[in-house]
Amino acid sequence: MENQTDSLVFLFVGLSSDPQLQIFLFLIFSIIFLLTLSGNITIILIIRMDPSLSTPMYYFLSHLSFVDVCYSTDIIPKMLLNFLMKHKKIYFTNCVTQMFFSLLLSVTEVFLLSAMAYDRYTAVCHPLHYIMIMNNTICTYLVLGAWLMGLLCATINTVPIFGLQFCGLPEIKHFSCELQALLKASCSDTFINNWIILFSELFFGFGSFLPTLVSYIHIITSIMKIHSAEGRRKTFSTCSSHLAVLGLLYMTGMSQYMKPSSVSSITLDELFSIQYSILTPMLNPIIYSLKNEEVKKALRRIFTKKANAR
Repeated sequence: MENQTDSLVFLFVGLSSDPQLQIFLFLIFSIIFLLTLSGNITIILIIRMDPSLSTPMYYFLSHLSFVDVCYSTDIIPKMLLNFLMKHKKIYFTNCVTQMFFSLLLSVTEVFLLSAMAYDRYTAVCHPLHYIMIMNNTICTYLVLGAWLMGLLCATINTVPIFGLQFCGLPEIKHFSCELQALLKASCSDTFINNWIILFSELFFGFGSFLPTLVSYIHIITSIMKIHSAEGRRKTFSTCSSHLAVLGLLYMTGMSQYMKPSSVSSITLDELFSIQYSILTPMLNPIIYSLKNEEVKKALRRIFTKKANAR
């Protein structure tokens, strides 16, 4: 594989090759990208500007929004460029870099959501000790832990890629350099790579899912013990936005990895990838702004202050 990292080029063959459809897709995904950036940056700015949102939950949310901005920026700009190009090419090093950051950011996101689940568990089940438990140090460690898990997953899956052989002009049957699509483009044995993927799915998947599941089992149990319906509603409302984001992420992930082999196809894989890597980062801030009264109140206070300052 001499000088492979310098000269090897991949050819994208995902989505559509119809020029008219590609223009339409360019416009659609450009709008999605702008909505994703504006929505997530707005969430970050609201949290930074409003003191009432200086709580652990919104600290985690600001990091989640930052991850979504980076995730979209890693995937969509290259996709948009490809819609305008006749030959959709990418160099080996650029492709591996995109894959590395996709893994880093996607795993970091699920562990951030797990940290947010623990925060909701503490708030609902241990309200009197919430401030003491969820102090600045713990919150910082949880965020750092999420990033370290993402870095570990990205590293152990990326390094073996440099040992693979790619023959001729390898085709990536996807719209981005996803790990599985990259392995399918290789002409060498990917046995070790597939075992690493399986280990990653079990270790990082269950490592983030189980704490989230246990947290919400305790939350639901505590909510059911509340006697008044209004009390149960108010307590549940503090978790509703987070639950909606979790549901969106895990339902998409499970649909992709648990679908029967008989319905497996390149197009279907791309649709699932679009859902979790492009649409989910766009929908997260919408969910938090529509279903979260504190965020809406903070936004109104900011606009009121700006109007009064004029």
